[in-house]
Amino acid sequence: MIRDARALRDNFVPADLEHRNAEIGHLSSYLAPIEDDESGEDILITGPSGAGKTTLAKFVTAELERATLGARSAYANCLSNSTNAGVLHSLMRDANLGIEFDRGSTPVGEYLDKIRDLDEQFVVILDEVDVLEDPSLVAMLYDVPNVTTLMVCVSEDAFLTGLDMRVSSRARAAASVKLEKYRDREIADIIRARVEYGLDPGAVDEATIQHMASLAAGDARLAITNLRRAAERADQDDLSALSPGLVDEVADGAAGEVHERNVERLSTHKRLLYDIVHEHGELPSSELHAEYERRIGSAKSKVTRRRYLGALERYRLIEKEGATRGTRYRLVEP
Repeated sequence: MIRDARALRDNFVPADLEHRNAEIGHLSSYLAPIEDDESGEDILITGPSGAGKTTLAKFVTAELERATLGARSAYANCLSNSTNAGVLHSLMRDANLGIEFDRGSTPVGEYLDKIRDLDEQFVVILDEVDVLEDPSLVAMLYDVPNVTTLMVCVSEDAFLTGLDMRVSSRARAAASVKLEKYRDREIADIIRARVEYGLDPGAVDEATIQHMASLAAGDARLAITNLRRAAERADQDDLSALSPGLVDEVADGAAGEVHERNVERLSTHKRLLYDIVHEHGELPSSELHAEYERRIGSAKSKVTRRRYLGALERYRLIEKEGATRGTRYRLVEP
């Protein structure tokens, strides 16, 4: 049944992007100067989880690289690598640069010098930019002449709140592209395209596609995970086609998989905060911070911790109730 498993992965970047033509046009126009060996406009891409923000950024930069000899792109997820050196190291690795650099000991300045010395335009994607431990990286990259930055996050307000003036001015100057949640019919089109590319003809009928779209509630990542898990189950059971009933059987597991994947991507300090909430189920903010400080040798500042907790909320891993001294955090079950 499975013809090309790549199409069933949520990080697969398709040849055509469904229902994002206007946004593709906007991003392409902002990056157009790169084709003339000039830096493009920095861009802030926002929207709900599962709206295709990362896929859009990767799609447009891949198209740019195909059309332009003097352009190179790189991707880093700040949820997994939130220190400046960690993000830069990830960018270097993704771009096949700086293999001589050691992750633990290379100064930030050396990474930036390596990028500055490139004889080409460098387009970087900073995914989950709002959880950067030190957002000054945004200003540092802005000051490198041959760098164009695509910043990706759920909420523009959450990212901009609390930034110092220098970083804030750079971020606010970026072009803004806001994605809306997908409608059910748009999710159905996304599923249909993945089915056509990845599964045998006749493997999924229209009723099953519509059912998967309804279950996804606008989240393309969840829809694709449901499709993959249903196809895997059908392969295991030697079935020739998917059905709404089969999709229902794997739906809880798909939601749990998306949840667990988000947990696994958390870097050390974010994971510790999550684990403490997970162990307690629910606890006051004061107890959470005290337990975090007790368990770790080099605690992040409370400002940074609040940024991390905000990211955990946006990923629906935890939820917050109350404010100031009465704040409590509780675990969100998948």
